[in-house]
Amino acid sequence: MGMVLIAFIESTRTLMAVSQRTGGIGIKQMAQKGKKRYKAIEICRLFDISKATLFRWERDGRISNVRRDWRNWRLYTNENIQKIRTLIGKKNMRRD
Repeated sequence: MGMVLIAFIESTRTLMAVSQRTGGIGIKQMAQKGKKRYKAIEICRLFDISKATLFRWERDGRISNVRRDWRNWRLYTNENIQKIRTLIGKKNMRRD
């Protein structure tokens, strides 16, 4: 637990230093500007969906531009997450 806290503090300091160098852009804005990528399992946990559902949406063309890393694992961007939110919203609307 202590190592995680130290890593968090160090990453926060780094973001603050970068923020000062970039003309006062906030930490939250820096995180949004960064190209964070999420693994399939993280997406599945976030939205409580199965990997089969996630991969089917990708195969059907509902989710596009999914990148892959050197291991050929799928990496999802914030744009992909927004699309998935839209898909889940539509799915829930049909249930009502």
